[in-house]
Amino acid sequence: MRDSSISKFFEKTLKERLGVVADFSQLSQDELKIIEDATGGISFEKADNMIENAIGTFSLPLGIATNFRINGKDYLIPMVIEEPSVIAASSKAAKTARIHDGFKAEADESYSIGQIQILNVDANSAIKEIQNSTSEILELANSKSNTLSKMNKGAKEISCKEIDTPSGTMLIVELLIDVGDAMGANVTNTMCEAVSPLIEKITGGRALLRILSNYSTRRMVKAKAIFEKESVGGEDVVDNIVLAFEFADNDVYRAVTHNKGIMNGIISVANAVGQDSRAIEAAANAYAAISGKYRSLSKWSKDEDGNLVGLLEIPLSVGIVGGIANVHPVAKVCAKILNVKSAQELACVMTATGLAQNYSAIRALSTEGIQKGHMRLHARNLAAAAGATPAQIDEIVEKMIQVKSISLDKAKELLQQI
Repeated sequence: MRDSSISKFFEKTLKERLGVVADFSQLSQDELKIIEDATGGISFEKADNMIENAIGTFSLPLGIATNFRINGKDYLIPMVIEEPSVIAASSKAAKTARIHDGFKAEADESYSIGQIQILNVDANSAIKEIQNSTSEILELANSKSNTLSKMNKGAKEISCKEIDTPSGTMLIVELLIDVGDAMGANVTNTMCEAVSPLIEKITGGRALLRILSNYSTRRMVKAKAIFEKESVGGEDVVDNIVLAFEFADNDVYRAVTHNKGIMNGIISVANAVGQDSRAIEAAANAYAAISGKYRSLSKWSKDEDGNLVGLLEIPLSVGIVGGIANVHPVAKVCAKILNVKSAQELACVMTATGLAQNYSAIRALSTEGIQKGHMRLHARNLAAAAGATPAQIDEIVEKMIQVKSISLDKAKELLQQI
């Protein structure tokens, strides 16, 4: 059985780290070379085919979070992020969660929602006509994806709703589509566009927008973990974390920053394995306001034994087939490192990572403050920006911390003294 609790991974050299990851994930030498490629694994020619007006490529740091056990399985989790502390904090949280067997997570089936906007109709009569033609509409939609149909997936349901707007009442027809292990955007849009002429014919109305919704409330994911009170810092710290959560759950200014910390974890994994991070962020933030007020995405409480219990529930649309994950070489290797077998498993891993990051952030805030660990890494970045060589960075960092002056000007001053 693979074990992700790797001692002092952060102290290892690059070669040693890559060796650990290669052994854990059975990477080939060619796959290791892709990770080591200074261009980030993508040529300009490939970039030029991906976007318009390309002029180059842009790289971000790729790291590995250790210690994760989710639903009894160990993971090394690739994370792409420029912000210091996130990977270390996630790894530390995962180590604490292992005391109670790590994270438990579950995900809905992968249903995508497609919307068709119908204008100039009597909504009540149009809804009846659509309901009477449900089989015909679904059959037409499913004719656009033989792959999904062969897997007994595809369009499964149709629903209708009225919305009141300044221009009058609009009818919104929604297709519920089982997209399997895909993100599902393209097939959802294709099906919506295919059935819109038929719906126009049935209702006598005019179809305007035909597009998927990124608010993926039929792809909900839950992750839960218990953090031993002694490892958290004692019952007083547990109580303080619960109070900190209540602050975030009842104040929008705090909630935005609190939820941003959750997304640090989730989006780092999304970036690594080629997911649509903008769709993920948009859905999560909409869900944070589902009560009518923007609140914390996570919930923190104390159990009868005094331990800290964390729960994160979010809508999460991800896939392991199609999209950038099949195009970007590094994303392909990261997917192999992660070793997930379904979109649901990927969603569980990403949500657990978000909960881990949230735990570390809220614990730090409830104890010594967020800056203690963060500033050392910030100081390293400043030393590098000042022009220090790798051999000089540690000395400059220690001196800045010693004199409690962490700034670019101070780093430059200390560099001149070496």
